[in-house]
Amino acid sequence: MREIDRLTSERYGIPSLQLMENAGAAVARVVVEHLSNDVAGKPVLVLCGRGNNGGDGAVTARLLAIAGARVDVVLFGKLEETKSDGRINFEKMQTRKNSQMSGAESLAMESREIQLYECNSEKEWNHLASLLDFRHDAIIDGLFGTGLTRPIEGIHKRAVEYLRKLNEQRDAEDNPRSLVISVDIPSGLNSDSAELIGAAVVADLTIAMTAPKVGNVLPPAAAHNGRLIVADIGSPVELVDEAGTELFLIEQADARRWLIQTRYTPDSYKNMHGHALVIAGSRGFTGAAALCGNAAMRAGAGLVTVATPASAQSLVVAQLMPEVMTTALAETDRGAVSEEASDYVLKFAERADVIAIGPGLSSEDERTRSFVRTLVERRRTPVVIDADGLNCLSPWNPDLSGSVECPIILTPHPGEMLRLMNTDDKSALRDRVAAARDFAASHQVILVLKGTRALIAAPDGRVFINPTGNAGLGTAGAGDTLTGIITGFIAQAYGTLRKEANALDAITAAIYVGGLAGDIAARELGMRTMVASDVRDHLSAAIQVLDPLGETP
Repeated sequence: MREIDRLTSERYGIPSLQLMENAGAAVARVVVEHLSNDVAGKPVLVLCGRGNNGGDGAVTARLLAIAGARVDVVLFGKLEETKSDGRINFEKMQTRKNSQMSGAESLAMESREIQLYECNSEKEWNHLASLLDFRHDAIIDGLFGTGLTRPIEGIHKRAVEYLRKLNEQRDAEDNPRSLVISVDIPSGLNSDSAELIGAAVVADLTIAMTAPKVGNVLPPAAAHNGRLIVADIGSPVELVDEAGTELFLIEQADARRWLIQTRYTPDSYKNMHGHALVIAGSRGFTGAAALCGNAAMRAGAGLVTVATPASAQSLVVAQLMPEVMTTALAETDRGAVSEEASDYVLKFAERADVIAIGPGLSSEDERTRSFVRTLVERRRTPVVIDADGLNCLSPWNPDLSGSVECPIILTPHPGEMLRLMNTDDKSALRDRVAAARDFAASHQVILVLKGTRALIAAPDGRVFINPTGNAGLGTAGAGDTLTGIITGFIAQAYGTLRKEANALDAITAAIYVGGLAGDIAARELGMRTMVASDVRDHLSAAIQVLDPLGETP
């Protein structure tokens, strides 16, 4: 980001002072919006450090005061210790008559009040905190920005503790006042790391400038950000592209683009939206097969067939939507699919656009494991492997790899991922991005690493972070449902787009839409009482939010 800011000034002639003004304006707009578009007379507290993040805070304070807010600014240090652009904006904030301002702006500044407090010791802060007394409608955190790499301490730590106590008081009283808004990243986080390095602000909203940072989007640090808003402050998008990052945040526009590409046309019919073959279930584990097959159907696949062991078929049928077909497979004496089913399944798969394998399959019998290996090695379609399908292939054989034409999609949760990696050392997933990237690149697979903020790692080293979803999705059957959604989307991609189909695009859209469906379900039902089928039942609402025009006859 420092390089992008520098090049914005050098190549495009946009001064750094203007970027700071734009950043402060972005924060001020968010504050006004969240205070019902009327800040007149409302108290706002702005906590500022001595660097550029504090300068953003100074701009915010000035603009809010012009809008009529009563602004208290706490500068952690002395005014003469502020630097460069930040210093200019602190002085501009204090100056009542300033030749750089328009006449109207100068007049507005004369009629408002900004109270500036310089705070240079813990004793001064303790006294000041007692005066502030939790009485502000909004608090702007402009203490530290993207340059912090060590734990905060001293008066800065005391300020963070003040905000924590404010949150505790607010929760106890169920009082929405004192909205905490962080500038760029909550103070106390290292913007380049997902890990917590010490005490940090827990914000309700964070406004990231130009692009999100690692600490904005990856847990556990991401939990401190609240709702994330990315603000355009004037840096050209080509400079962001030139930065060469391999880590991306999936956006609503990405999912919408895929939905538009695969819209129904007037001549649409079932075969144009793909045939998904789901190989799942075993005696005693029929629910997973039904959840997966039903989700694939509801996600938009034109045809869905659930292939399951013969003794489980009737119970699976009883739980499936009537639109989903089934076929029976040869089984072991314990009711799991047997390697004897291999030839039949491979022949049946010739009419399918995608295969999903694993939910409720069982992995205890070597004959089942042999069936899974044979299918994955000899298939001629994309394959999505989950649950016991992954366990049957663990540890992963380095000779088994996907291709552009027939991609392999793995969807492990952390425990399954460790088994694929042939380790029980949980520290192997301390850096989830690196672990997912290395595995996907080494084996040329697409890896969906589930958990808080699911990751999609591509064979070329790119990793995509999904921002949708909530804790309510950590419920029984949610993984089976997600596998069905992914499978349904891939079926549509290959059924509709044919040779132009891109499995990675379909997967990123599926993960985003599935998480959004979970968010809509949580808003209606609450996270505590959500079940996996609620996610499936809210897919329609999620898709209509993203592409209402495409869903209208």
